[in-house]
Amino acid sequence: MQRLLKGAKIAVEKCMGVRPRETVLVVTDPARMKIAEALVEASEKVRAETVLMCMRARSRHGEEPPKPVERAMMSSDVVLAPTTYSLTHTQARLRACRAGARVATMPMITEEMMYRGAMLADYQKVSKLTHRVADLLNSASQVEVNTPAGTDLILEITGRRTIPDTGIFHNRGDFGNLPAGEAFIAPIEGKARGRVVVDGSMVDTLWGTIEIKVDNGRAVKISGRPADRLIKILEEAGPKAYNLAEFGIGTNPKARLMGNVLEDEKVLGTCHVAFGDNSTFGGKVLAGIHVDGILLRPTIKLDGRIIMEKGRLKI
Repeated sequence: MQRLLKGAKIAVEKCMGVRPRETVLVVTDPARMKIAEALVEASEKVRAETVLMCMRARSRHGEEPPKPVERAMMSSDVVLAPTTYSLTHTQARLRACRAGARVATMPMITEEMMYRGAMLADYQKVSKLTHRVADLLNSASQVEVNTPAGTDLILEITGRRTIPDTGIFHNRGDFGNLPAGEAFIAPIEGKARGRVVVDGSMVDTLWGTIEIKVDNGRAVKISGRPADRLIKILEEAGPKAYNLAEFGIGTNPKARLMGNVLEDEKVLGTCHVAFGDNSTFGGKVLAGIHVDGILLRPTIKLDGRIIMEKGRLKI
């Protein structure tokens, strides 16, 4: 427990800025109970009114929690969610933030991640870099991504606002992951085109690569060694799962590529795309699923200007 408290203390005090007498809700499932208990202990040490709720593990990222959990989220000052599958892209999370809750989701987090790597970053520095990247995305209309593995993708983002996942969630309605460190945006639906080659991780594995052909903003062909698993996940969720939902850039220098998307997508020098739901961060597609894939050593152009070249930021 003492090792877990290292990250729990950072999460509660530095990232969420929990104050005495605030109401803190920790939402978990059985597989993450030890992490949840560490967060409860860290919250109680700052004299917050702390509640722990354990639910059945969801079946996929983006599946809604039970209604009692949603109502508790909406009535809390702070929500911490170490769960097996992500609550980030759920209507429950969105409604909680609209009600004023500060929410940090921690999907697939492991005990080891609580005391090593991205969780121990200097989040003030992560925040500054994340805001710089977000500002560049906000001022651009088109993103072009190329990688040595073969990604050649064009995204339209005119008018969309970037979410800076800074790790500092001190204001009403703030949300993001912990560990944090990315700037992400919902590309305009129906406009993305090209090829995505995921050579980092996807569906929480580093095994093989997945090639995805994208046309009119949707995945239209998926191939590669782990492709069958991805296709099964998307098929079970329905046609909207094939929507190209997100483009993000990692901004956490402490993050490690480890086969766990929660940390992998934060790695500085990578970018990622996701398929499925984007309704919770500025998009129009409500899909009930959200699946990220990490791209290594990308070259990223915004309106023709290179901001990252083979994984090195040039800003």
